[in-house]
Amino acid sequence: MDNPEKNRVAKAVVDRWCSFREALCGTKRKYPTREFLSFAEAARSYSDLTRHDQLIDRDVANAINGLTEFLRLERKRVPGRILSEADRLECLFFGGFDPHFEGDEPPGL
Repeated sequence: MDNPEKNRVAKAVVDRWCSFREALCGTKRKYPTREFLSFAEAARSYSDLTRHDQLIDRDVANAINGLTEFLRLERKRVPGRILSEADRLECLFFGGFDPHFEGDEPPGL
């Protein structure tokens, strides 16, 4: 069944992914952190919308699949925050869990 909200958010994820890739190609000095974080925010929104779905948008899956490895290979110096967020997105989409706790720590930690 077609869901217009999911389609809209999926399109936003893909658009922001394209903007991030363009920013990566555009400048070699400063890392496009703002563009990546915008993409990550859209991807988390899409993940929240599709949490219980069996299938996700193919273009979104292509953008997320292998993201951490892509970022490591694209540039020599990638901010740790970016790699951490990329790993988090891959876990959210393909592992079904969020490795970033922030207030949800198990008792005793």
